[in-house]
Amino acid sequence: MDTLQQLKDELTQEYNTTKKFFKLFPEGKNRFAPHEKSTKLIDLCTHIVGIYGWPETMLSTSDLDFANGQETEKIENRTQLEDQLDKQYKASLSALEQAGEPDLHPYWSISMKGQKLKEWTKYGAIRHALNQITHHRAQLGVYYRLLDIPVPGSYGPSADDQSF
Repeated sequence: MDTLQQLKDELTQEYNTTKKFFKLFPEGKNRFAPHEKSTKLIDLCTHIVGIYGWPETMLSTSDLDFANGQETEKIENRTQLEDQLDKQYKASLSALEQAGEPDLHPYWSISMKGQKLKEWTKYGAIRHALNQITHHRAQLGVYYRLLDIPVPGSYGPSADDQSF
């Protein structure tokens, strides 16, 4: 089994699906949130974009401490969203292309102020990142539904793709 090829294929599949969602990003709705405790639409999309860069970070480091902050380019519109998605995807795809199977075995962790929160093998951490893309894109689908924006299919047709 070629684990790296499977990760590259899945990253590419998720990227192509996310591109469909971002093409429908509603300009002028950056601050929309379905609830006061919910993340704002632009911040949710910015987070999704950032996750596409995680595999590159995971392959090039041994840990991430959230207390040190993460610099994310300011995204304010659809064009910036799509540009950053492309940039992060390409960086991670390149890192996966340059990696060997043994690069997936070391452990990688996240922490807060030095306190370890979670640890996986680098393979497990990348799988977690791919799961996070799916999770947050599903949230984005709920936001779109509430804004009456057609929801693209992710793993087959959506109700909006159906013609009944």
